[in-house]
Formats: sequence, C-alpha cells, structure tokens
Amino acid sequence: MKKNMGTADKTIRLLVAAVIAVLYFTGNISGTLGIVLLVVAIVFALTSFMSFCPLYKPLGINTCSKK
Repeated sequence: MKKNMGTADKTIRLLVAAVIAVLYFTGNISGTLGIVLLVVAIVFALTSFMSFCPLYKPLGINTCSKK
C-alpha cells in the first residue's frame, strides 16, 4: 500500500477519533449511533496509523506531500 495521507490529514482523523471515543465512553453518545460512530473512530485511527485511506485510491486523492 502506497501512502496517500499527509500529516494534517492524519492529525485531523486522530483528533476526530479521540473526540468520538471520549463521547462514547462518557455516555454522551450511545445506542446504535454510538456504536456506528465508534466503528468510524476505529477506522479513522487505523487509517491514520497506516497513512493509507482505501477510499482515497479510487477517488484519486493524495494528501501526502512525499512522492
């Protein structure tokens, strides 16, 4: 997998994932919506650590500055 995420993109995804996780575990979001958002947070965190977003590939998006 070729990296296609830049530093800013990874940072934003990790921040969003952290906020969703905090909201879920403090009980501010719950039920089906909470579970769906928690899965989204996990996907955001995983893609940030791998520096690769599978959705960017077919859309032709590349936020990584290094070629």
